[in-house]
Amino acid sequence: MSERIGIVGMGLMGQAFIKHLRNAQFMVQGFDVDPRRMDQLAEAGGHPAETPAAAAKDVKCVIVSVPTSDISREIIFGPNGIAEGASEGTYICDTTTARPEDSERTHAELKERGIHYLDSAVSGTSTMAEAGDLVVIAGGEQADFDACREYLAGFSRGAYYMGPAGSGARTKLIINLILAGNRLALAEGMLLGEKAGLESNNLLEVLQDGACASKTMTDKGPKMINADYSKQGQVKVSLKDSRLMMDMGQKLGAPTMMIQVYSQIMQAALEKGYAEKDTVAFYEIMRGMAGLEEREGIDDVPFGKK
Repeated sequence: MSERIGIVGMGLMGQAFIKHLRNAQFMVQGFDVDPRRMDQLAEAGGHPAETPAAAAKDVKCVIVSVPTSDISREIIFGPNGIAEGASEGTYICDTTTARPEDSERTHAELKERGIHYLDSAVSGTSTMAEAGDLVVIAGGEQADFDACREYLAGFSRGAYYMGPAGSGARTKLIINLILAGNRLALAEGMLLGEKAGLESNNLLEVLQDGACASKTMTDKGPKMINADYSKQGQVKVSLKDSRLMMDMGQKLGAPTMMIQVYSQIMQAALEKGYAEKDTVAFYEIMRGMAGLEEREGIDDVPFGKK
C-alpha cells in the first residue's frame, strides 16, 4: 500500500509538490485556507483535511509550504495546528523561505515534543517545481535528513544537508540574493540595449550564448521582453525575502549593497500595485526610470491591485 503523507499550504508550489508526490505513489492528505486549493487536491486524487492538525494525523511526514515563517509557526503551533495532530516521531519538512532564527526556534520547540523538524527550503520557481526541477537545502539533524530523503525525493531532483537548524533557511537566502542580482543585472542590460536601439530578442539570444549566461535569462528574459508577469514568484514575496537577506547581513556584519538597491526597486513595484505579479514586474519600474512607457502586462491580476 502507498504511504500517506501530509501537506499544509497548497499554493502554486504546493500544487506542484502534490503532483509529484502522487506520481511517486504517495497518498496525499492536505490543508489550505483557500477552498479552491482543497478542491484541486481532491481532483488530483488527494484527501482534503479540515485543519493542519488533521493533515498531520497518522502520517510519518508533513510538508509545509507557506509564504512566511510567521505563518509557518502559526500553522504548526496555533489552534488545530500540525503539532496537535502529529504523533511523536513525526517529521516536518518546512519548505518556507524563513527567517533563520524562526527555523532554529521551531526546531528546538518541536524537539521538546518529540517531533523532528527540518527547514527544507527549495530553490526554484513554481514553474521549475511543476517540472520536478527543484533542489532542497535542509537544516536540522543529519539523522532526520537521512530519514526524510524519500519524502524530499518525491518532489525534488536533489537534496542537500547544510548543517544544524537554520542552515537551510540561510542557504536559501543566499541563493535568492544571488538570483536577485542576476535579475537586476539582466534588467539593466536589457533596458540599456533597448535604449541603444538593439532588438531585444536578438540581444537576449546573444546574452544566453555568452559568458554571462544564466538560468535567469532563460526563465525571466522573455517575461521581461513580453511584459509577461503571470506568477512564477511574486513581488511581495521577493520583497519580504530581500528584507530577510539584509537582516541576515546586518546581524553577521556582511555587506548587502546590491540587495539594498534591489529591495528599494521591489518596494516601488509593490507601491505601484504589482504585489501579486511575478517578481520581474519590477522591470516596469526600471522602464520608467529609463524614460520608457509602462506596459499593461500579461496576468490575471489587474495592474494597480495589491
